[in-house]
Amino acid sequence: MGPIVGIIANPVSARDIRRVVANAASLQIADRANIVLRVLAALAACGIEQVVMMPEHGGIRGHVMRGIERSRNQGETRFPHVTHLDMPVTGTAEDSARAARLMHRAGVAAIVVLGGDGTHRAVVKECGRVPIAGISTGTNNAFPEHREPTITGLAAGLAATGRVPARVAFASNKRLDVAVGERPAEIALVDVAFVTDSYIGARALWRTDTFRELFVTFADPEVIGMAAIAGLIEPVGRGEAGGMMVSLAPAATARTVLSAPIAPGLVVPVGIDDWRRMPAGIPFHPHLAAGSVALDGEREIFFDGREAVSVTLTADAFRTVNVPAVMQFAATHGLLRAGASLLATALA
Repeated sequence: MGPIVGIIANPVSARDIRRVVANAASLQIADRANIVLRVLAALAACGIEQVVMMPEHGGIRGHVMRGIERSRNQGETRFPHVTHLDMPVTGTAEDSARAARLMHRAGVAAIVVLGGDGTHRAVVKECGRVPIAGISTGTNNAFPEHREPTITGLAAGLAATGRVPARVAFASNKRLDVAVGERPAEIALVDVAFVTDSYIGARALWRTDTFRELFVTFADPEVIGMAAIAGLIEPVGRGEAGGMMVSLAPAATARTVLSAPIAPGLVVPVGIDDWRRMPAGIPFHPHLAAGSVALDGEREIFFDGREAVSVTLTADAFRTVNVPAVMQFAATHGLLRAGASLLATALA
Protein backbone atom coordinates (compact mmCIF):
# COMPACT_ATOMS: atom_id res chain seq x y z
CA MET A 1 0.00 0.00 0.00
CA GLY A 2 1.25 3.46 -0.86
CA PRO A 3 1.53 6.49 1.44
CA ILE A 4 -1.55 7.75 3.27
CA VAL A 5 -2.32 11.46 3.63
CA GLY A 6 -4.44 12.82 6.47
CA ILE A 7 -6.89 15.71 6.24
CA ILE A 8 -8.07 17.70 9.26
CA ALA A 9 -10.82 20.16 8.29
CA ASN A 10 -12.16 22.30 11.12
CA PRO A 11 -15.87 23.04 10.48
CA VAL A 12 -16.05 25.82 13.10
CA SER A 13 -12.92 27.92 12.50
CA ALA A 14 -13.44 31.65 11.88
CA ARG A 15 -16.30 32.21 14.33
CA ASP A 16 -14.81 34.63 16.85
CA ILE A 17 -15.61 38.22 17.86
CA ARG A 18 -13.48 39.64 15.04
CA ARG A 19 -16.28 38.59 12.69
CA VAL A 20 -18.38 41.25 14.44
CA VAL A 21 -15.89 44.08 14.95
CA ALA A 22 -14.15 43.71 11.56
CA ASN A 23 -15.20 42.86 8.01
CA ALA A 24 -13.93 39.32 7.79
CA ALA A 25 -15.47 36.76 5.46
CA SER A 26 -16.96 33.51 6.67
CA LEU A 27 -16.60 30.22 4.83
CA GLN A 28 -19.74 28.10 4.76
CA ILE A 29 -19.63 24.33 5.20
CA ALA A 30 -20.13 23.77 1.46
CA ASP A 31 -17.15 26.04 0.75
CA ARG A 32 -14.95 24.05 3.15
CA ALA A 33 -16.11 20.78 1.61
CA ASN A 34 -15.29 22.09 -1.88
CA ILE A 35 -11.80 22.95 -0.67
CA VAL A 36 -11.38 19.38 0.59
CA LEU A 37 -12.59 18.02 -2.77
CA ARG A 38 -10.02 20.15 -4.59
CA VAL A 39 -7.28 18.87 -2.31
CA LEU A 40 -8.43 15.27 -2.79
CA ALA A 41 -8.39 15.62 -6.57
CA ALA A 42 -4.88 17.06 -6.45
CA LEU A 43 -3.66 14.26 -4.15
CA ALA A 44 -5.09 11.64 -6.52
CA ALA A 45 -3.34 13.30 -9.46
CA CYS A 46 -0.05 12.74 -7.62
CA GLY A 47 -0.72 9.05 -7.01
CA ILE A 48 -2.17 9.17 -3.49
CA GLU A 49 -4.73 6.36 -3.25
CA GLN A 50 -5.62 6.47 0.46
CA VAL A 51 -6.73 9.46 2.55
CA VAL A 52 -7.93 9.47 6.15
CA MET A 53 -10.02 12.38 7.44
CA MET A 54 -11.05 13.73 10.83
CA PRO A 55 -14.76 13.13 11.48
CA GLU A 56 -16.94 16.11 12.43
CA HIS A 57 -20.59 16.98 12.87
CA GLY A 58 -20.52 20.26 10.93
CA GLY A 59 -21.46 18.73 7.58
CA ILE A 60 -18.14 18.66 5.71
CA ARG A 61 -18.07 14.86 5.64
CA GLY A 62 -21.50 14.56 4.02
CA HIS A 63 -20.72 17.11 1.31
CA VAL A 64 -17.37 15.48 0.53
CA MET A 65 -18.67 11.92 0.35
CA ARG A 66 -21.57 12.99 -1.88
CA GLY A 67 -19.12 14.74 -4.20
CA ILE A 68 -16.96 11.62 -4.41
CA GLU A 69 -19.97 9.37 -5.00
CA ARG A 70 -21.32 11.67 -7.71
CA SER A 71 -17.95 11.56 -9.49
CA ARG A 72 -17.79 7.77 -9.33
CA ASN A 73 -21.32 7.44 -10.66
CA GLN A 74 -20.17 9.40 -13.69
CA GLY A 75 -17.37 6.91 -14.27
CA GLU A 76 -14.60 9.21 -13.05
CA THR A 77 -11.61 8.27 -10.90
CA ARG A 78 -10.73 11.76 -9.71
CA PHE A 79 -10.50 11.04 -5.99
CA PRO A 80 -8.60 8.69 -3.68
CA HIS A 81 -10.33 6.30 -1.30
CA VAL A 82 -11.40 8.27 1.78
CA THR A 83 -11.98 6.85 5.26
CA HIS A 84 -12.66 8.62 8.56
CA LEU A 85 -10.95 8.14 11.89
CA ASP A 86 -12.80 6.18 14.56
CA MET A 87 -12.87 8.79 17.33
CA PRO A 88 -15.39 10.77 19.40
CA VAL A 89 -16.41 14.20 18.11
CA THR A 90 -16.64 17.03 20.66
CA GLY A 91 -16.85 20.07 18.40
CA THR A 92 -13.80 21.57 20.15
CA ALA A 93 -10.09 22.00 19.38
CA GLU A 94 -9.54 18.62 21.02
CA ASP A 95 -10.95 17.00 17.88
CA SER A 96 -8.10 18.41 15.77
CA ALA A 97 -5.52 17.45 18.40
CA ARG A 98 -6.88 13.91 18.75
CA ALA A 99 -7.05 13.45 14.98
CA ALA A 100 -3.44 14.59 14.61
CA ARG A 101 -2.37 12.20 17.37
CA LEU A 102 -4.13 9.26 15.69
CA MET A 103 -2.75 10.15 12.27
CA HIS A 104 0.75 10.35 13.71
CA ARG A 105 0.36 6.89 15.23
CA ALA A 106 -0.99 5.55 11.94
CA GLY A 107 2.12 6.77 10.11
CA VAL A 108 0.54 9.14 7.60
CA ALA A 109 3.03 10.78 5.26
CA ALA A 110 1.57 14.29 5.63
CA ILE A 111 -1.45 16.08 7.09
CA VAL A 112 -3.40 18.75 5.20
CA VAL A 113 -5.02 21.16 7.68
CA LEU A 114 -7.97 23.46 7.00
CA GLY A 115 -8.41 26.09 9.70
CA GLY A 116 -6.97 29.16 11.33
CA ASP A 117 -3.91 29.57 13.52
CA GLY A 118 -5.66 27.89 16.45
CA THR A 119 -6.48 24.76 14.46
CA HIS A 120 -2.92 24.51 13.19
CA ARG A 121 -1.60 24.94 16.73
CA ALA A 122 -3.78 22.06 17.96
CA VAL A 123 -2.47 19.83 15.16
CA VAL A 124 1.19 20.75 15.70
CA LYS A 125 0.93 19.86 19.40
CA GLU A 126 0.20 16.24 18.47
CA CYS A 127 1.58 15.52 14.98
CA GLY A 128 5.23 15.03 15.95
CA ARG A 129 7.50 15.09 12.90
CA VAL A 130 4.68 14.44 10.43
CA PRO A 131 4.77 17.44 8.05
CA ILE A 132 1.63 19.56 7.72
CA ALA A 133 0.31 21.55 4.77
CA GLY A 134 -1.85 24.45 5.92
CA ILE A 135 -4.88 25.95 4.20
CA SER A 136 -6.30 29.17 5.61
CA THR A 137 -9.99 29.01 6.60
CA GLY A 138 -9.89 31.04 9.83
CA THR A 139 -10.13 34.73 10.74
CA ASN A 140 -6.56 35.86 11.42
CA ASN A 141 -4.38 33.45 9.50
CA ALA A 142 -0.76 34.39 9.98
CA PHE A 143 0.52 30.81 9.95
CA PRO A 144 -1.20 29.11 6.97
CA GLU A 145 -0.17 30.92 3.83
CA HIS A 146 -2.86 32.02 1.38
CA ARG A 147 -2.89 30.06 -1.89
CA GLU A 148 -5.24 27.96 -4.01
CA PRO A 149 -5.91 24.66 -2.16
CA THR A 150 -5.34 22.68 -5.36
CA ILE A 151 -1.70 23.77 -5.32
CA THR A 152 -1.34 22.86 -1.66
CA GLY A 153 -2.82 19.43 -2.44
CA LEU A 154 -0.42 18.89 -5.34
CA ALA A 155 2.57 19.83 -3.19
CA ALA A 156 1.43 17.57 -0.33
CA GLY A 157 0.92 14.69 -2.74
CA LEU A 158 4.29 15.10 -4.45
CA ALA A 159 6.04 15.34 -1.07
CA ALA A 160 4.17 12.39 0.45
CA THR A 161 4.95 10.07 -2.46
CA GLY A 162 8.66 10.88 -2.26
CA ARG A 163 8.79 12.31 -5.76
CA VAL A 164 10.42 15.41 -4.29
CA PRO A 165 13.41 14.83 -1.98
CA ALA A 166 12.75 15.51 1.70
CA ARG A 167 15.48 18.16 1.81
CA VAL A 168 13.45 20.14 -0.73
CA ALA A 169 9.92 19.11 0.20
CA PHE A 170 9.90 19.96 3.91
CA ALA A 171 10.73 23.10 5.87
CA SER A 172 11.51 23.37 9.58
CA ASN A 173 9.50 25.84 11.65
CA LYS A 174 9.95 27.77 14.88
CA ARG A 175 7.64 27.56 17.88
CA LEU A 176 7.07 29.54 21.08
CA ASP A 177 6.91 27.57 24.33
CA VAL A 178 4.99 29.24 27.18
CA ALA A 179 5.44 28.21 30.81
CA VAL A 180 3.11 29.55 33.53
CA GLY A 181 3.86 28.29 37.03
CA GLU A 182 3.45 24.54 37.38
CA ARG A 183 0.86 24.24 34.62
CA PRO A 184 1.46 22.12 31.51
CA ALA A 185 3.45 24.05 28.90
CA GLU A 186 1.56 25.63 26.01
CA ILE A 187 2.79 26.46 22.51
CA ALA A 188 2.18 29.10 19.86
CA LEU A 189 3.11 28.89 16.19
CA VAL A 190 3.20 32.62 15.45
CA ASP A 191 2.72 34.89 18.47
CA VAL A 192 2.31 35.10 22.22
CA ALA A 193 0.77 38.30 23.57
CA PHE A 194 0.45 39.45 27.17
CA VAL A 195 -2.55 41.67 27.83
CA THR A 196 -3.83 43.43 30.92
CA ASP A 197 -7.27 41.78 30.97
CA SER A 198 -7.68 39.85 34.22
CA TYR A 199 -10.30 37.58 32.66
CA ILE A 200 -10.47 35.52 29.50
CA GLY A 201 -13.80 36.90 28.20
CA ALA A 202 -13.92 36.96 24.41
CA ARG A 203 -10.90 34.90 23.41
CA ALA A 204 -9.84 36.83 20.31
CA LEU A 205 -7.66 39.93 20.69
CA TRP A 206 -8.96 43.19 19.23
CA ARG A 207 -8.72 45.89 21.98
CA THR A 208 -5.20 47.24 21.45
CA ASP A 209 -5.16 49.40 24.60
CA THR A 210 -4.72 46.21 26.64
CA PHE A 211 -1.64 44.95 24.71
CA ARG A 212 1.62 45.03 26.69
CA GLU A 213 4.16 42.50 25.37
CA LEU A 214 4.39 40.53 22.16
CA PHE A 215 6.65 37.63 21.15
CA VAL A 216 6.67 36.30 17.57
CA THR A 217 8.34 33.46 15.67
CA PHE A 218 8.27 35.52 12.50
CA ALA A 219 7.31 39.11 11.69
CA ASP A 220 5.58 39.56 8.35
CA PRO A 221 4.19 42.90 7.12
CA GLU A 222 1.87 41.02 4.73
CA VAL A 223 -0.11 39.11 7.38
CA ILE A 224 -3.06 40.05 9.58
CA GLY A 225 -2.99 39.96 13.38
CA MET A 226 -0.38 40.34 16.10
CA ALA A 227 2.48 39.25 13.83
CA ALA A 228 1.62 42.19 11.58
CA ILE A 229 2.56 44.57 14.39
CA ALA A 230 6.06 43.13 14.60
CA GLY A 231 6.29 42.81 10.82
CA LEU A 232 5.65 46.51 10.29
CA ILE A 233 8.47 47.32 12.71
CA GLU A 234 11.21 44.92 11.59
CA PRO A 235 10.46 41.92 9.33
CA VAL A 236 11.73 38.50 10.44
CA GLY A 237 11.34 35.61 7.99
CA ARG A 238 9.79 32.23 8.71
CA GLY A 239 13.06 30.52 7.86
CA GLU A 240 15.25 33.12 9.54
CA ALA A 241 16.96 32.34 12.83
CA GLY A 242 15.30 33.76 15.95
CA GLY A 243 12.13 35.73 16.51
CA MET A 244 11.21 39.12 17.94
CA MET A 245 9.91 40.70 21.16
CA VAL A 246 7.91 43.96 21.19
CA SER A 247 7.04 46.11 24.21
CA LEU A 248 3.58 47.64 23.76
CA ALA A 249 1.72 50.45 25.51
CA PRO A 250 -1.52 52.48 25.18
CA ALA A 251 -1.27 54.67 22.08
CA ALA A 252 -1.77 57.83 24.17
CA THR A 253 1.44 57.24 26.17
CA ALA A 254 3.63 55.18 23.80
CA ARG A 255 6.91 56.37 22.32
CA THR A 256 5.72 55.38 18.83
CA VAL A 257 2.27 54.73 17.40
CA LEU A 258 1.88 52.24 14.58
CA SER A 259 -1.19 51.69 12.38
CA ALA A 260 -1.53 47.90 12.17
CA PRO A 261 -4.06 45.51 10.57
CA ILE A 262 -4.97 43.34 13.56
CA ALA A 263 -8.02 41.80 11.83
CA PRO A 264 -9.48 41.85 8.31
CA GLY A 265 -10.56 45.43 7.64
CA LEU A 266 -9.50 46.56 11.12
CA VAL A 267 -6.48 48.89 11.03
CA VAL A 268 -5.94 50.49 14.43
CA PRO A 269 -3.30 52.48 16.33
CA VAL A 270 -0.92 50.35 18.41
CA GLY A 271 1.51 51.90 20.89
CA ILE A 272 5.13 50.72 20.62
CA ASP A 273 7.74 51.38 23.33
CA ASP A 274 10.62 49.10 22.26
CA TRP A 275 11.56 45.94 20.38
CA ARG A 276 14.43 43.51 20.13
CA ARG A 277 15.37 40.25 18.41
CA MET A 278 14.64 37.00 20.25
CA PRO A 279 17.25 34.26 19.91
CA ALA A 280 16.22 30.61 20.21
CA GLY A 281 16.64 28.73 23.47
CA ILE A 282 16.70 31.74 25.82
CA PRO A 283 13.69 32.19 28.15
CA PHE A 284 12.13 35.66 28.13
CA HIS A 285 10.18 36.78 31.20
CA PRO A 286 7.36 39.31 30.64
CA HIS A 287 7.23 42.43 32.83
CA LEU A 288 3.44 42.34 33.16
CA ALA A 289 2.66 41.17 36.70
CA ALA A 290 -0.87 39.89 36.04
CA GLY A 291 -3.23 39.51 33.12
CA SER A 292 -3.84 36.95 30.41
CA VAL A 293 -1.78 35.22 27.75
CA ALA A 294 -3.00 35.02 24.15
CA LEU A 295 -1.64 32.22 21.99
CA ASP A 296 -1.79 32.94 18.26
CA GLY A 297 -4.30 35.74 18.80
CA GLU A 298 -6.63 34.05 21.31
CA ARG A 299 -6.59 34.45 25.09
CA GLU A 300 -5.97 31.10 26.70
CA ILE A 301 -4.38 31.61 30.13
CA PHE A 302 -4.94 33.91 33.12
CA PHE A 303 -1.96 34.54 35.41
CA ASP A 304 -1.04 36.63 38.46
CA GLY A 305 2.11 37.65 40.30
CA ARG A 306 2.36 34.37 42.20
CA GLU A 307 3.36 32.37 39.11
CA ALA A 308 6.61 32.50 37.17
CA VAL A 309 6.00 33.08 33.45
CA SER A 310 8.42 32.56 30.56
CA VAL A 311 8.41 32.44 26.76
CA THR A 312 11.10 30.52 24.85
CA LEU A 313 11.62 30.28 21.12
CA THR A 314 12.35 26.74 19.89
CA ALA A 315 14.00 26.22 16.50
CA ASP A 316 13.22 23.24 14.23
CA ALA A 317 10.12 22.44 16.28
CA PHE A 318 7.95 20.92 13.52
CA ARG A 319 7.83 20.45 9.76
CA THR A 320 5.66 21.81 6.99
CA VAL A 321 5.37 21.01 3.31
CA ASN A 322 7.37 23.68 1.49
CA VAL A 323 4.79 24.32 -1.22
CA PRO A 324 6.77 26.84 -3.33
CA ALA A 325 9.91 24.66 -3.27
CA VAL A 326 7.94 21.52 -4.16
CA MET A 327 6.18 23.16 -7.09
CA GLN A 328 9.40 24.68 -8.40
CA PHE A 329 11.07 21.27 -8.21
CA ALA A 330 8.09 19.67 -9.95
CA ALA A 331 8.28 22.19 -12.77
CA THR A 332 12.05 21.91 -13.17
CA HIS A 333 12.06 18.10 -13.20
CA GLY A 334 8.82 17.59 -15.13
CA LEU A 335 7.11 15.62 -12.37
CA LEU A 336 3.62 16.40 -13.63
CA ARG A 337 4.36 15.63 -17.28
CA ALA A 338 2.92 12.46 -18.78
CA GLY A 339 5.33 9.56 -18.26
CA ALA A 340 7.49 11.37 -15.69
CA SER A 341 9.52 8.86 -13.68
CA LEU A 342 9.69 8.72 -9.92
CA LEU A 343 12.77 10.64 -8.83
CA ALA A 344 12.95 9.89 -5.13
CA THR A 345 15.93 7.50 -5.43
CA ALA A 346 17.87 9.31 -8.13
CA LEU A 347 17.55 12.77 -6.63
CA ALA A 348 17.49 12.13 -2.86
